[in-house]
Amino acid sequence: MAIKNRYELDPERLATTDELGARVYLYPEDIEGKWKSRRIVLYWFLIILYLSLPWINVKGRPALMLNIFTREFAFMGMTLHGVEPILIFLIVISGLFFMAFLTSIFGRVWCGWTCPQTVFIQTIFSKIETLIEGGARARRALDESSWTPNKIMRRTLKWICFTIVSFHIAHTFIGYFIGPRALLAITLHSPLENLGTFTAAMIMTSIFLLDFGWFREQFCIIACPYGRMQSVMMDENSLVVAYDKKRGEPRRGLVPRELEGDCINDYACVRVCPTGIDIRRGTQMECIACTACIDACDDIMDKVKKPHGLIRYSTETELIGKKHNFITTRSVLYFCIFLFFISAFGHFIVSLSKPALVFYRGTDSPFQVTMSPSAKKIITNHFTLKITHQGSESFNLKLEVSEESLRKKIEIISPLNNMKIEEPEIKTLVLFKFDPDILINGSRAVKLNVIKNGITISTENLVLIGPGLNQ
Repeated sequence: MAIKNRYELDPERLATTDELGARVYLYPEDIEGKWKSRRIVLYWFLIILYLSLPWINVKGRPALMLNIFTREFAFMGMTLHGVEPILIFLIVISGLFFMAFLTSIFGRVWCGWTCPQTVFIQTIFSKIETLIEGGARARRALDESSWTPNKIMRRTLKWICFTIVSFHIAHTFIGYFIGPRALLAITLHSPLENLGTFTAAMIMTSIFLLDFGWFREQFCIIACPYGRMQSVMMDENSLVVAYDKKRGEPRRGLVPRELEGDCINDYACVRVCPTGIDIRRGTQMECIACTACIDACDDIMDKVKKPHGLIRYSTETELIGKKHNFITTRSVLYFCIFLFFISAFGHFIVSLSKPALVFYRGTDSPFQVTMSPSAKKIITNHFTLKITHQGSESFNLKLEVSEESLRKKIEIISPLNNMKIEEPEIKTLVLFKFDPDILINGSRAVKLNVIKNGITISTENLVLIGPGLNQ
């Protein structure tokens, strides 16, 4: 096959590898256009949200924090303590099916518009590189040149800037797990005083630095599982960045002028692609749907006075002239599964917000018999009550016997009735004193109303015991 230029490759070969499989570095050119403008606005919104969200306090807690050391999860004023594994599973599986739903309709919208890999590289790292080393051609020339003082200076400055940015991204990431204010206090002390946190920060900084600064498109092509999953999630009705072959073919230079399509075959779409693909070959796993090729092609169409849309958002169904079904059975199925899991998550959150009470019978004698001043027997049962609850609110709890006929016969003695519950978990002593006449064969099952701030929220079952009939 005659090679016209570096962009004309064998269809079986990646643009990021040579004939021996070694890495070929890409130098995507910058392009302005309506799609880039939209992406940049969203990118900066996501970056500002990422950097500021841990610092926003709602009800005295970070707006978003998952402290894996204390098992505490805070989200927009709601605080969960001792987070159950089922909650983590439900939120992860819900996210996966929501991503499947979006992918089935909008294709790889995550990769091109919201993936941290794309957002940070396109918005920060590529800009730093361009500012220090120049545009695509200048960077290529610098790479191919020998090591001169100018090259050493530029490379050193670039990696210093990359390190500073990666350091900040990593610390913000860790702030989501221990709280940014706690992290700030830690950074003011010696690393040896908080060696675990310091080590985690250095590891995360190294990961971000190598990924965003060097590995880049290789992560999308080699390491990211989402690119391989898209073929399962997408179908012919999914929205993709596509080249209109009917309009573009045959390309300029391949046939007589009067038979040419709109594609002038100048490889503008390839030169701007961050993964080095030729979108004219159809939907490919390496495509991250970043729309750079759309802006590049539209720019060329303006110059040759042709309408926009030779490369555009479309579907395989639409490209062959068939009706496009925006909502399909596949997308409905994904959305229904997502609703099921997110509803289950909501159910568990609501159920966990109610205080959970567990009664442990005292380890001493199961019951005690005493005499009242009127020489009447009184049975005492001793319990330890463990109360756990989610959320950050404080409240009062009260225990009350459900059956009105037993309320005057059973006395509940505990500091609980005068205690304000503020901690996520407390233990308190509860004594039940009652007349032995209420017992049936030495025991009596009773129901207790749990009253929170004056409202009955649940009923607990308890068994009181005392002397048997022959005692």
